[in-house]
Amino acid sequence: MLAWAIALCAVAQGSAGATLGIDGSRFTIGGRPAFLLGISYYGGLGATDSILMRDLDTMRRLGFNWLRVWATWSYRGVDVSAVDTEGRPREPYLSRLRRLVAESDRRGLIVDVTLTRVGAEQGGGVRTLEAHETAVRTLIAALGDRRNWYLDLANERDVGDARFVPTPEVRRLRDLALKLAPWLIVTASFGGRDLGERDVREALVDARLDFLAPHRPRHARSPGETERHTRDCLAAMQRIGRVAPVHYQEPFRRGYDEWEPSAADFLTDLAGAVRGGAAGWCLHNGGERRREDGRPWRSFDLRERGLFAQLDAEETAVVERAAATVRAVAREGR
Repeated sequence: MLAWAIALCAVAQGSAGATLGIDGSRFTIGGRPAFLLGISYYGGLGATDSILMRDLDTMRRLGFNWLRVWATWSYRGVDVSAVDTEGRPREPYLSRLRRLVAESDRRGLIVDVTLTRVGAEQGGGVRTLEAHETAVRTLIAALGDRRNWYLDLANERDVGDARFVPTPEVRRLRDLALKLAPWLIVTASFGGRDLGERDVREALVDARLDFLAPHRPRHARSPGETERHTRDCLAAMQRIGRVAPVHYQEPFRRGYDEWEPSAADFLTDLAGAVRGGAAGWCLHNGGERRREDGRPWRSFDLRERGLFAQLDAEETAVVERAAATVRAVAREGR
């Protein structure tokens, strides 16, 4: 595991350009094993150039090497989606996505580009399978010259509301992406629950996704359960004969519910992910659901202030200690 920490530091300090790959249950960047230490940047396409550059520079300086941005994002009536509900290009935001990925590449950062399915009257997503396919084509056409991004085809695609995308449709979308960009790494995330062997098989065998992206439950016990859940997922992969990374791209966050996780909770969760053999983890963040104005918006709205200017004291403590936590836990496993 020490190689993860070395790669983490190298990416944070490294030269321009980053190629994401997979080697068994690990990610690689530029062919070297790397633990993906990231942060939510959902509304990043709404950020001004100055905010974007400052945030990306801060991520790199703090040792983060990936970020999650949505190609379909609407918050509090402001839609900054790069594609419309039919999956077609939507400017100026598609150009902003192209710039964000390019500037991330220049800093050695990996970008998670996420799509979501929405209902017939909603915005900030795609409404049909055909629109979803068009969105995949649009994104690959726009970003296909870069190798520092992966595609989350459908955020929390197993949740039983408008987000739901059946496994055969996920496979169809995955096959389309493979045809258009054979090098592209693709997943589709699970929402709000721990995965069993059936889920693992469905994702990796039936849908042929490249890695697991489980969004674990958000309660006070969750940080102490992540190591075990990771080991359970990896054990299930061994039983089905398909090994892949386990990537925690959207854990719990502050401002979501009654439980307000502390810095210690986030760092415990991160350490458990590393010890359990996960390939990546995210400091998730977003708006305050219990406040009428939703402030601080954090990654959900970046038009007025950068992400790091909106984090509270607990989150700031995490960003300052996260990279060191990965290195320390990795040393334990030597």
